[in-house]
Amino acid sequence: MSQDDGRARIVLALRKAGVTDPSVLNAIETIPREVFMSAGFEGRAWEDAALPIECGQTISQPYVVGIMTAALELTGREKVLEIGTGSGYQTAILSKLARRVFTLERYRTLLRLAQSRHEVLKLTNIVSKCSDGGLGWPDQGPFDRIIFTCAAPVRPDALLAQLAPGGILVAPVGAGAVQELLRYRLREDGVFEEEALMDVRFVPLLPGVARDG
Repeated sequence: MSQDDGRARIVLALRKAGVTDPSVLNAIETIPREVFMSAGFEGRAWEDAALPIECGQTISQPYVVGIMTAALELTGREKVLEIGTGSGYQTAILSKLARRVFTLERYRTLLRLAQSRHEVLKLTNIVSKCSDGGLGWPDQGPFDRIIFTCAAPVRPDALLAQLAPGGILVAPVGAGAVQELLRYRLREDGVFEEEALMDVRFVPLLPGVARDG
């Protein structure tokens, strides 16, 4: 399957799944996922599957990236925090849809690779840091949107505390092999609303900053 055919197939699948926001579909179409693949996997970039990257992590399947991005309901004005830069692919998608993206990664190797890919694509509204994602980025908060690309074992209260009123947090939550993708909304009166979206499989959120190698 060619890259163009694979991209078109994923966009069609997203439309059938109810993702109709043209800005999300356009971002999926325009960001070249093959740029974010590990060596030897470029030809599989548009398979609808999670694939391995460095440091024992994975790049999420395009379908899940599309669903999670759409769940954030971005308008282009938001300040977004991403927990888990990984390959940098989800970050790149967000950069096309938000005012500014702050992203945290515990693996320096992954962060350096993602930064280089973002530079190649001339994505200039991304701020990245090697840090413990479970702590968030309180110095830069509050955030209009927060997204996890790894599974929080329990409700991520430390990150919910960094959400602005009216904000949305999307995260896989659960300690097992299969987690529940949840969307939290912070109402203006300070109450959180929780909505289950689908079952997903993500690598777990790990504490601390990893040593290189």
